[in-house]
Amino acid sequence: MSKYSYEEKLEAVLRVIEEGMSYKASTKVLGTAQGWEQRWVKRYENHGPEGLLLHNGTYTGEFKQHVIEYMHREHLSASQTAVLFKIPRENQVLNWERIYYEEGPEALYIDRRGRKPKMPKETNTKKKQLRPEVEEDLIKEVQRLRMENEYLKKSNALVQERIKRESGKSSHH
Repeated sequence: MSKYSYEEKLEAVLRVIEEGMSYKASTKVLGTAQGWEQRWVKRYENHGPEGLLLHNGTYTGEFKQHVIEYMHREHLSASQTAVLFKIPRENQVLNWERIYYEEGPEALYIDRRGRKPKMPKETNTKKKQLRPEVEEDLIKEVQRLRMENEYLKKSNALVQERIKRESGKSSHH
């Protein structure tokens, strides 16, 4: 449930658009923050009265990726993008953008709703995949370290054998 009814939002928008009231003066009538009324006016201008009925929804990963890529391709702000795609809050777009850049576009397909579990459960679900070149580098590093380990073991064995032989020779003289 929204803090402000549809009627209250519409009245605020019409005060600004039709009556020419400033945002600052209009916010005092309803007791809102100026940013809310600006958002409502943008939604009203872009989508008509139904723009004020926007509510949170569930979005597909494909939709989120499209929104972020469109925003960058068209050089739009998060606010402009939210209005264009009828997303209630620009913070949602900013959150998707952060995920897109920090974790990659595929991370937008992960459902992140609800509380995080206190203790992660051991599951057989697909582990986070490494990029092929990173995985290849790690495999090469493991192989190199194994070879180095074998070399050191053999070298140590040879040194021990030499010490044993030399200590044996000195006891005979």
